[in-house]
Amino acid sequence: MWMMVMFDLPTETKRDRHEASRFRNFLLDAGFSMAQFSVYMRFTGTRENSQKYVRMVKNNNPTTGDVNILFFTDTQFGDIIHLDKTAGPARLAEMPNQLMLF
Repeated sequence: MWMMVMFDLPTETKRDRHEASRFRNFLLDAGFSMAQFSVYMRFTGTRENSQKYVRMVKNNNPTTGDVNILFFTDTQFGDIIHLDKTAGPARLAEMPNQLMLF
């Protein structure tokens, strides 16, 4: 199971920027990896294991803005298509050889 935290936090004031930065640092310290600037992902193993991270995010939830949490199975996560034009043309992953049993 993969957990994705997406957020849209205000950054108009110095306090807003500080709180947004604190939340991003919390996610990194909790083992999340940045997928995009406001999108962080973490492998949690099972749905039951993800509940402790949900509680952690809720306890560190900023006072303003929106935070959303989504869940993906390992298969669904593997089906994500990532396009990155800044890194040049992306190579498609090669299909692994199928194991043959007799």
